Formats: sequence, structure tokens, C-alpha cells
Amino acid sequence: MQRSAAQIGDVLANIDTPALILDQSAFERNGAALMAAVSGLPIRVRPHAKSHKCPEIARRQVAAGAVGICCQKVSEAEAFVEAGIQNILISNQVVGEKKITRLIAMAQRADLSVCVDHIENARALSAAASAAGLRLGVLIELEVGAMRCGVAPGESALALAREISQMPGLEFLGLQSYHGPAQHLRTHSERRAAIDQAITLTRSTRDLLAKHGMPCRQITGAGTGSFMLEASSHLYTEIQPGSYIFMDADYSRNDWRESGMPIFEQSLFVLASVMSLRDPDHAVVDAGLKASSVDSGMPIVADLTDVRYHKASDEHGVLQRGPRAEKMLLGQKIRLIPGHCDPTVNLYDELIVVREGRVTDIWPILARGALL
Repeated sequence: MQRSAAQIGDVLANIDTPALILDQSAFERNGAALMAAVSGLPIRVRPHAKSHKCPEIARRQVAAGAVGICCQKVSEAEAFVEAGIQNILISNQVVGEKKITRLIAMAQRADLSVCVDHIENARALSAAASAAGLRLGVLIELEVGAMRCGVAPGESALALAREISQMPGLEFLGLQSYHGPAQHLRTHSERRAAIDQAITLTRSTRDLLAKHGMPCRQITGAGTGSFMLEASSHLYTEIQPGSYIFMDADYSRNDWRESGMPIFEQSLFVLASVMSLRDPDHAVVDAGLKASSVDSGMPIVADLTDVRYHKASDEHGVLQRGPRAEKMLLGQKIRLIPGHCDPTVNLYDELIVVREGRVTDIWPILARGALL
């Protein structure tokens, strides 16, 4: 059984809670700000759909000039291919016979590419693509500081590229170079130092591959916290920011001064209701761990002065009032800024789109829960 938290035309006060709401005006300004920031640079924009998991947002991003989208899972990509998105990079490794079979099925319907960092994975992709009569685009993922996936830059990447270039069914496209932790380094100087190192490693690897007759037509990466550094490097051919359309409490802790980055607005909120008032200084809202991700810290209470989201349990969020806070009322609707937008979105079936306090649309989050 599925119920919607709102109907088109509802005012904010009539939206049931907890609900995920999108300030449409701020969302649109964020999208325009990103495209304006890179206008005139030799860079393509490929937003990361793991942030929103919503085909309607992907369609709007492509209409605004994006070359396509990134996905992180086969199941995410399947939802977007079904919705008509035709250019998708799975910016991750796809391992295992079942997943590769589904990947190849999608590649017969859309322009699909994928990352690899291991020869055995490349061989499995080659066999599946060859059997289907396809040439699957492949990028080698480099380890440039995230300490996650990726082959070491330099000779290790060269050895893998040599193997891939000889494999039937595969087309070597270039490099995936993404430094995830750098997005959340708090000062601009810290972010610049981390990305400069990633750029150096990536550039030297690109040059090494070119020297051996394997040019990189595509070098992709970058996120919301650093994309102007990669975009202005004259190395990257495309960028992959995702959170810029929404923002969150974690990104709000970054210092954006002197960064040359556009200042994106908070557009994504969890709408909650006060469900308990034990005493004037202690309120409980109906948005806890199942309504907002806390992996990057507790939500921030928007709009109210001197009110702090103190702790979360499954269905409850405890608020604490400070001395300057207004009195709260039972049933009062409160907007929360989630700690981390991506996993928060993954908790909801729908995005309630609001402009000037009234619901204008409801967008299904069709790729939520896409784990396989």
C-alpha cells in the first residue's frame, strides 16, 4: 500500500509528515548556477544521479545541457533507462555474472559505459559484451586519494589499459578520477591541495597512456565540493557533481570563501511535525533515523532560531530549545536540513515539490532502494 504525503495544490501545513520536500525555486537556481559556472570551459556536465534517484530530475538536468548522468549501481541505471535516459556512466565496478548480464541488456538499449579496476572484471565484461555483439565503453578507475576503489596511477593503470585495448567487446574510453573525501574537507585550501594531487596523478597517467598509443578521450570525476578545480584544469573532459541541486548540513560546514565556486542554496528538506511536548524546552518530531540519514551528523532545524536537533531514534527526533527560541506547538510543521542528502533521499518514495509554500508537483524517486 502506498500513500502520498500531499496532493498538488496543498499548502505546506497540509503535507503529511515525515515528507521529503523540494524548494523548486532554489532547486532551479542551483541548476542554473552550476551551468553558468562552467559556461565557456571545455567541460561536459554529467550529474550524479545517486543523489536524487529521480528520473524527472535527470530529464531536467539533460534538458539544461548535461551530457547524461552517472549512476552507482546497475539497478539505479535500470530505473533511468526505463525512464528514457540514454547516456549513462556507471561510475563504479560491476562484478558478478547476474549484474553483468543486466548491464549488457541495458547497453543494448542505451549509451552505457562502466568503470573497471581489475583485469578479471574486464575479462568478464569482454566475454559478455562479445557474446552480445556489443562494444562496451570502459573507463579505468584511478585511486587518487579516496582509498576506495581504483587501480594505482601510472604503470598499473597502463598495464590494465593495455589488456583492455586488446579485449574484444570493450572500448577503452579513458579514466575515472574522483576524490570523494576531498568534497568535504572544510577549507578551500585543503580541498585544493587534495584535488591538485589528484590532478597531478591523473595527468601523468593520461600522458603515460598517450605515450603508449592509448589516448584518453574521456577523463571524468569531480563533485559538488571541488568541481571548479577539475573543470578549470584543462585535463578533465567532464564533471560529476550530484549534491549541488539539494545541498545538506554536511556541505553547509564547508568554507566556500575564495573558492571560486557558486554558492548553492539548500533546496531539500525533511518536513516533520511536533508529536510530543514533554516540557517547553523539549520537543519530539516524527522524523528520526528512518526519515533522515545521520551518517554525516544530525539534521539542522531550518527557520527556527536557537532550536537544535539533539538526538534521533527510529521514529523520533528530539529537539532542544535554547533561551532565544520561540515556543513550539503540538502538531507544528518544522523543516529539517538533512545531514547527508543522498542516503536521506533513498528513504523516500516521492519528492514533494513546493514553490512559495504550495505543492506544485510530486516526483517519484524510482531508483530508491536500488541495491543490486
